Amino acid sequence: MIESTLARARAGDGEAFRELTEPYRRELQAHCYRMLGSVQDAEDTVQETLLAAWRGLGGFQGRASVRAWLYRIATNRCLNALRDTARRPRPQQPAAGPPLDVPEPTRRLEPLWFEPYPDTLLEDLPDTAPGPDARYESRESLALAFVAGLQRLPPRQRAVLVLRDVLGFRTAEVADLLDSSGVSVNSALQRARSALDGQLPARDRDRAPLPRSPRERELVGRFVDAMENSDVDRLVALLADDAWLTMPPEPLEYQGRVAIAQFYETLAWWGGKALRLVPTRANGQPAFGSYLRDPTSPIAHAYGLVVLSLEGDRISAITRFGDNGLFPMLGLPPTLRD
Repeated sequence: MIESTLARARAGDGEAFRELTEPYRRELQAHCYRMLGSVQDAEDTVQETLLAAWRGLGGFQGRASVRAWLYRIATNRCLNALRDTARRPRPQQPAAGPPLDVPEPTRRLEPLWFEPYPDTLLEDLPDTAPGPDARYESRESLALAFVAGLQRLPPRQRAVLVLRDVLGFRTAEVADLLDSSGVSVNSALQRARSALDGQLPARDRDRAPLPRSPRERELVGRFVDAMENSDVDRLVALLADDAWLTMPPEPLEYQGRVAIAQFYETLAWWGGKALRLVPTRANGQPAFGSYLRDPTSPIAHAYGLVVLSLEGDRISAITRFGDNGLFPMLGLPPTLRD
C-alpha cells in the first residue's frame, strides 16, 4: 500500500503525497515547537519540511520509514532556523500593560524567549507510543517547564534529547538523522540529560491534578478569585513553598511565597480589582488570558497570558507571557466589556 502511494506521489500526485505525510503533520509541528519554542516558527518549519519532502521524493529510497525521513528533514530545518536566530537575535516584544517597577528578583538569568502552545493544537496529536528508549510521555514533553528547559540547551543537544528521550529513536537512527556518529550522539545526550535534569522538578513529586478534573477546577478557581480580588493572602495560600514566578523573556525570576507576594503587591494595578482572567489551556496546563480594566471606560484590555504549573494541591509555577499575539489561537478576544 505504501509503495503504491509513494509511486503515485513520485509521479506528481499531490493527493498521494498528502496521504503519505498528513498523518505526521501534527506530531511534526509539536516536534518543531519543542525545538524552536514558537508556535508560528514551528508551523512555518513544518511547511518548509513538507515542501522539501515533495521536492525530494525522487531521492527517498525507502530505507527508513516515511516518518523517520520527515523527522530528518524537520530536525535539520529546525537546526538551520536556530543557527539563523543565533546570528540575528529575535527582537524583544514589549510587555503588555504598564511598565514593571518590581522588587529585586530571587535570581537573574539570561533572557529566554519561548511561548506557550495552545491546547487546540494538541487535540489532533496522535497518541502514538514512543520507542522503547523514550524517557518522557508525549504530553509531559510539551509541559511548559520541559519546553523552557529545552530552550536553554545548545541546539544539537536539544535535537538529540528530543529524538532519543521524547520520540524514542535509537542511537543509530538519531546518528543517521543528524549525519553524525553514535559516539557523538551518546555524548550529546549525556550532557543534555544532565543539564535538563537540573532544571526540571523531581519526577517523584506530587502529580498535578488530571486536566479539567474537579480537583484542578477547584484549585484554578481559587487562583482566579485571589487574583481578581487582589487578595495576596489567598494567593500565597495556593503556592507551593518553592513556587516560581517567571515572565519570559524577562530575566527576572521570583521564588517562594514571600518573594511572589512582594512582586504582586508592587504592581500599579494590584489592590484595585482591575484584573480579569479568562480561562483557556496551553501546554496541557491551565492558562488564562489576563485583562486590565480601563479606568476611563467599561473596557478591559489584553494584558498577556498566564500559565499555571500544578503540583498536588498547590501551584508550583506561575509563568506570564507579555505578548498577546497568541490570543486568537487560544480563543481569547483582544478586549472585554464589563
